[in-house]
Amino acid sequence: MHETARPVVRVIRSDEWREHKALRLAALKDPVAPLAYAETYETAAAQPDAFYQARTAGAAEGGTAVRQFVAEVPGTHEVWAGSATVLMEEPGETDFLGRAIERRQGQIVGVFVRPEYRGTGLVEELFEAAVAWAYDRGAERVRLYVHERNERAIRAYRRLGFAPSGVRVPKGVDDMELEFVLARA
Repeated sequence: MHETARPVVRVIRSDEWREHKALRLAALKDPVAPLAYAETYETAAAQPDAFYQARTAGAAEGGTAVRQFVAEVPGTHEVWAGSATVLMEEPGETDFLGRAIERRQGQIVGVFVRPEYRGTGLVEELFEAAVAWAYDRGAERVRLYVHERNERAIRAYRRLGFAPSGVRVPKGVDDMELEFVLARA
């Protein structure tokens, strides 16, 4: 881990699109990126700055349907140790698979912690902020999807209290994404 102070988890600000882009590109270079993300590094790197500006503004303070939490390393505004984003899903809407959403829930996406910060408790802090935000907006539960072979992520999500719901979504020819849920206590 860096010799600097412990990262601080906070909500992204709308002017931080450069930092968001840098962290997203770092995430897509991770060895498990093909299992963890639908987007490739090449696709993300080719996006114009306007794409990242719009994406960051949508996830910044003040939004009601999406919120991105970042872990900023104090004293190094340009360095983020990790991130997690929550999408609020409403009954009557359809999810990214075209299935009807039956309850108000949050879906956590885009989870990434830089390798040098893994095992430090940072993912727990990011999830604590993300889950609290979803529950403060009336979510009955929080869910996420994880590739069946992404063992590191599965271990982390189980440690955080998430459990498989039994929903399995095909990803490609021979792979599956598993839905994990955290029921509201």
